[in-house]
Amino acid sequence: MSNGDPIVFLLDDEPGVLTVLGRVLGANGFAVRAWTSASEFLNAHDARIPGCLIADVRMPQMSGLEVQRVLLARGIDRPIIFITQQGDVRTTVLGMKAGAFTFLVKPVQRGELIGAVREAITKDATRRAHHRERADISARLARLTAREREVLHLLTTGMLNKQIAAELGAAEKTIKTHRKRILEKMDVRTATALVGLLYRGTSQRVAVQPQPHAA
Repeated sequence: MSNGDPIVFLLDDEPGVLTVLGRVLGANGFAVRAWTSASEFLNAHDARIPGCLIADVRMPQMSGLEVQRVLLARGIDRPIIFITQQGDVRTTVLGMKAGAFTFLVKPVQRGELIGAVREAITKDATRRAHHRERADISARLARLTAREREVLHLLTTGMLNKQIAAELGAAEKTIKTHRKRILEKMDVRTATALVGLLYRGTSQRVAVQPQPHAA
């Protein structure tokens, strides 16, 4: 499953806590899946499903922070809302440094819980949209020939056609043809729009560097 409504994943070794949280979240329109075992959760977890994770920090077999580390090691950057005891500052610091979305102190207040879940799901949706856009930009760049990548690289530095032609030892007319094809393959109308597209996909900016080109 890669699309659909977001899921709030619940992880706590106390079934009673899961029941209470599940009822509160369900009453506010959230779909919930719950686990009492961290290992079972990790074995079943599908990172493609949108949503967030609510996890107790202190569990007997595997702590919430350990679950967080496993997910990060798998390349899964899911927003995590940790539930912790009052005054556990060290745990909070460690979790936040590793990218936790927030910490809620027991007993968790209904309004605080719902607000945190909504924000976490919004963050997850935004992050997934960015990932999709970067993947789309990467796919468009993959359509370019080695020569078109060279021209694209120089275009992004602000060079004019005649300057690119001089740099590459080509006719200006040839550069104009390359430029037209680049815009078509990248599905933009202007060089300004092209630069904006590449800027939004910041992780793909290195990909515009020219590859070795056989003369």
